[in-house]
Amino acid sequence: MHDPQDPVAADAPQATAAPVRDGREATRLRDISPQQWRSGIAAWLGWLFDGLDMHLYTVVATPFVALLLTNELGREIGEKHESVRYYGSLIQASFLVGWALGGGFFGRIGDRIGRARALSLTILTYACFTGLSFFAQTWWQLMIYRFLAALGIGGEWAVGAALLSETWPKRWRPWIAATLQSAVNIGVMLAMVATYVMAALPKRSVFLVGIVPALLVFWIRRAVPEPEEWQTARKHAVRVEPRIRDLFLGSVRRTTVLTILVCALSLSAHWAFMYWFLQHLRNHPDLDLAGWTDQEKQQLASLAMVLVMVASVCGNFVAGGIAKLFGYRRSIAWMCLCYFVAMFLTYRAELGYSVLFWCLGAIGVCQGVFGLFTMYLPPLFPTLLRTTGAGFCYNIGRLVAAGGTVLFGMFSKVGDHRPALLYASFVFLPAAAVALLLPEPPDETRARAGAD
Repeated sequence: MHDPQDPVAADAPQATAAPVRDGREATRLRDISPQQWRSGIAAWLGWLFDGLDMHLYTVVATPFVALLLTNELGREIGEKHESVRYYGSLIQASFLVGWALGGGFFGRIGDRIGRARALSLTILTYACFTGLSFFAQTWWQLMIYRFLAALGIGGEWAVGAALLSETWPKRWRPWIAATLQSAVNIGVMLAMVATYVMAALPKRSVFLVGIVPALLVFWIRRAVPEPEEWQTARKHAVRVEPRIRDLFLGSVRRTTVLTILVCALSLSAHWAFMYWFLQHLRNHPDLDLAGWTDQEKQQLASLAMVLVMVASVCGNFVAGGIAKLFGYRRSIAWMCLCYFVAMFLTYRAELGYSVLFWCLGAIGVCQGVFGLFTMYLPPLFPTLLRTTGAGFCYNIGRLVAAGGTVLFGMFSKVGDHRPALLYASFVFLPAAAVALLLPEPPDETRARAGAD
């Protein structure tokens, strides 16, 4: 039951999460309506291109930043130069800050103008500014473009998650979350394929691939309707519309604080891994001793990311299965603990690059924890505060993660980023502890109680 002092709950009745037939939600794929299919496809493709544009930078970060600094300073700057590490992590940090702000900003837009319209805006934003990264001539220009692209990427997460949570059956949420998160993983793999194929071209060329998602917008605006639940809530919103500060009022406050803590901790450790593991692999001493060329190192980094993403797709469905059996909070805690163990064992001592390469698969499976957040967070909040709440709480963690990327990088030695990865792994421990305090989605709890 909602707190009587909750201004959102009073004005936004909770409609069913998905269209029903004869009072029941669809139980088979053939019962899914064309409108639901279109919403699902739009969200899935939006997340796929999210992953594509998100990781085009991480693979080429070290050589591209070294090139920009060389051009800017007028002297040769090698990939292992301290300034490359510093400015590269600073650019990644700005990306994470933009992601956090975009989640809150476009989440608010999604609650006001609708999920489908906001989805179109987020895709246009990240596609255009990823493409503009091709034209960067200095490190700070690249930083600005990555920041602006991240606004759209962060916003797309909140809007796409809310769109599916409101249109597809509640009982399928763990599998929907796994499928949606897998779209990001596939998008990242496409980014790796692009960088692998384009390894011989100038590093900046890969950013042109990021323009492709803009074409999706034309279909979304024509074919994807706004969710019935959002439209119903808008009609009944007779008082002042909810604001971000309402996340910290009434019964919503505890949920907001706990989800911010879990997201901030887990994302800080995760993004420290996602950025620094590629830089560590590229600069592994075994590769220098074997006389690997820059092109060969980049192709190895691309293959390593593909391995992590394939394992992550498997992890999404593993996490979904665990959540189906034990609930979300226990599953999130368990997956965070597994992430810690996998990272700790991989980076506690220097491994040969061939052994290190395959250990990355275990870490990838643990990344399934982030698939759980996809369908878990939106139902925790009232309808007209849904994309705002999910976007704010999940993406605010990226502000902390942005600082973490730079902070853990300070533990790196020149060309050796293993200490950064080792220390980052410990952050998953408090994330697992806080996860045990999280609530289960209210609508699923009520549905199970009714079934009993």
